[in-house]
Amino acid sequence: MPASPDVRRYKYYDLVMAGFVTVLICSNLIGPAKACNVFGFTFGAGSLFFPISYIFGDILTEVYGYARSRRVIWAGFAGMIFASIMAWVVVEMPGVRDDAYQTQLQPALDLVFGNTWRIVLASLCGFWAGEFANSYVLAKMKVRMGGRRLWARTIGSTAVGQAVDTAVFYPLAFGGLFSGALLAEIMLTNYAIKVGWEALNTPITYRIVAFLKRKESEDYYDRDTNFSPFTLAN
Repeated sequence: MPASPDVRRYKYYDLVMAGFVTVLICSNLIGPAKACNVFGFTFGAGSLFFPISYIFGDILTEVYGYARSRRVIWAGFAGMIFASIMAWVVVEMPGVRDDAYQTQLQPALDLVFGNTWRIVLASLCGFWAGEFANSYVLAKMKVRMGGRRLWARTIGSTAVGQAVDTAVFYPLAFGGLFSGALLAEIMLTNYAIKVGWEALNTPITYRIVAFLKRKESEDYYDRDTNFSPFTLAN
């Protein structure tokens, strides 16, 4: 009799989860502080790395199923909340009364880690909605396609997830601060970069998925899964 999904243990699941949470926290803490302009396109530096979290999400859902991916999404969500609170505490705590500190280090900390709560809230909402949309679409497409055309599932689900993320984050974070035309340009540019990264990394995703399916002896199909995001049960 096969083991229950609740008691089965996997060799690499925890490592994939750790990678997902690490990429997520780093891309949200380090990347947003810098805007880049390459070949006339302006985008946030985090756009180069945040899509990697979607690749992890695709791998988790494809190999282990939506329910286990849901747990990782919640772990990432909790990690982002902790990192945001820690950044706020560090920035707001009184520093030493030293001229160099007050004129150089504190302003730098304010600039890099002093995100407004509006941006933090927008980031949390965008991530939560986008990651669950990505995982749900991939799981449903896998069942509908009978496990074929992995490339279509990873790119298609990322296109949906990133669309949801972008549509939630940017209006919440910058609505009223930028003109409608500029906001639309930033949203379209960042969306194209994120989905493009997913497409370019498809060969790597194929290799990792094949490796994990072989090593874990798992290729989960979400035929009877409870897709509610508000539960951690299988």
